[in-house]
Amino acid sequence: MVSTRCKMVVKEELIKLGLHFILVELGEVEIMENISEEQERQLKEALSRSGLELMDDKRAVLIEKIRIVITEMIHHSDELPKVNYSDYISEKLNYDYTYLSNLFSEIRGITIQQYIIIHKIERAKELMLYDELNLTQISYKLHYSSVAHLSNQFKKVTGLTPSHFKKLKNRRRSPIEEIGSHSESQ
Repeated sequence: MVSTRCKMVVKEELIKLGLHFILVELGEVEIMENISEEQERQLKEALSRSGLELMDDKRAVLIEKIRIVITEMIHHSDELPKVNYSDYISEKLNYDYTYLSNLFSEIRGITIQQYIIIHKIERAKELMLYDELNLTQISYKLHYSSVAHLSNQFKKVTGLTPSHFKKLKNRRRSPIEEIGSHSESQ
C-alpha cells in the first residue's frame, strides 16, 4: 500500500464490512475488533477485486514493507537519505538490518542492495527520459560517487551505456511493482 488511493480503498472495504480500524498505513491495518473467518474471506475478495492483497504472513508483510520503503526512498522523494541505506531501512522499519537483509534475500532471491541498485537504475532511466538533468546531475541526485560508477551500474543492469539508452528513448521502463521480481532476468 503505497498510494493514498490504496489506503482509501482499504478503509472503504473495512467500513463496508462494519470493521472499525485504528490504523491503515504502510502495508498494515489495525482493527479494533476480532475479525471472523467470514469477514477475513470477504475482505480478501474485496481487496483482490481492487488489485490489492491481504497478507497475513508476518514475513511477507515485512518483505512488502522493505519493498515499499525502498520504492518511496528512490522514486517518491526528492532527496535520498544522507545515511547509509541499511541504516535508513533499519530505522524506518525498526528491525536489525542483518535480519531484514537475510529475510529479503531468502524470500525474494535477490539482496536488498541488488534491489536498490535496480531501482536506482530505473530512476536514472526515468530522469534521463525527462531530459531535465544531465548524467552528472543524475549521478549526484542518486548518490553515486561518480558518473563512471552510475554508468558502470547502468550498463551492468541494462546492458546499455546511458548514452546509448538516451538514443533509444522509446525503450520500455519496468513498472515499479515488477522490479526485482523472480520473473525478471538478473
